[in-house]
Amino acid sequence: MSLVEEIEAIYKEAVSELSKLNSEDELDNKKNLFVGKKGKLTQILKTMGSLTVEERKTLGKLANETQEKIDSLVASQRIKIKDFFYENTLKNEFFDVLRPIAEPNLNGTLHPLTQIQHEIEAIFTSMGFSIMDGPEVETDYNNFEALNFKADHPARDTQDTFYTTDGKLLRTHTSAIQVRALRNLKPPFRIIAPGRVFRYEEVDASHETTFYQVEGMVVGKDISIANLIYTMETLLSEIFQKKVKTRLRPGYFPFVEPGFELDIQCLVCGGKGCSVCKHSGWLELLPCGLVHPNVLEAGGLDSKDWTGFAFGLGLDRLVMMRYGIHDIRYLHSGNLRFLKQFQS
Repeated sequence: MSLVEEIEAIYKEAVSELSKLNSEDELDNKKNLFVGKKGKLTQILKTMGSLTVEERKTLGKLANETQEKIDSLVASQRIKIKDFFYENTLKNEFFDVLRPIAEPNLNGTLHPLTQIQHEIEAIFTSMGFSIMDGPEVETDYNNFEALNFKADHPARDTQDTFYTTDGKLLRTHTSAIQVRALRNLKPPFRIIAPGRVFRYEEVDASHETTFYQVEGMVVGKDISIANLIYTMETLLSEIFQKKVKTRLRPGYFPFVEPGFELDIQCLVCGGKGCSVCKHSGWLELLPCGLVHPNVLEAGGLDSKDWTGFAFGLGLDRLVMMRYGIHDIRYLHSGNLRFLKQFQS
């Protein structure tokens, strides 16, 4: 039998085999027997090396036409299989469109970030704080310059910022609201400002490009570090309903002097070390310090008469500690199965 006759025989066999199938899986498997990588038609093409140029040209054209006809036959048979399935379903299944359906569960719930934010707001308002808000798209002046970040300040390099085409930016911290508070409120005052912030971060278990902070600021007479520590420890004990182990270490932030990092012992691993705390047993939660005199002056206050403290609470990390969440990305995933765990 010549190669041409073999190709014609393969096509006839394909027509016979494929036209009687009634399953798409069987159809795909059977198709591969004829035109797959190890199919019959492919095997014939591998023998063309010993043919003349004219013979290869003729045989190649016939093989291509045969493959196209088999592909067409498979597509046609696939439609027939689907039509048969739907017809058979309609004959054998019955659905009463007038049958009452179960009442859907339309009860929504607050996101865990929102739930904890509300708790924090309640705690601080009970201590005489007011709640402020500010825009997420900020000016460079409010986000940096008025907070003692000069144009060439090296600290700007640590804040990977998203800039807009009109010269503004997505705020990198809620500290920008400090500037607005100093301009608009008459001291003494106490404020917190929850909000979303943005940074071009490398995402991992404890870092996201979008996250939430709660800014806090107290301005008055003779404000000290003791006032700051007492406020922070009161907040943490109220949130976790227990004494939380903390540590205060020096930290540098242009808008406070002196500056501190207030860490808490990781509540996910109990201080043993995990991916959330970078295996250190501690989690950076509350950058804080006494308000820098330059910030007070930029807000129109005389730093000789007024002092204050400020802090920036990482709300996402606080929620992770509260509920033992191992990855910050869960909070922003939109996964309903995850969020339903926090229905109140």
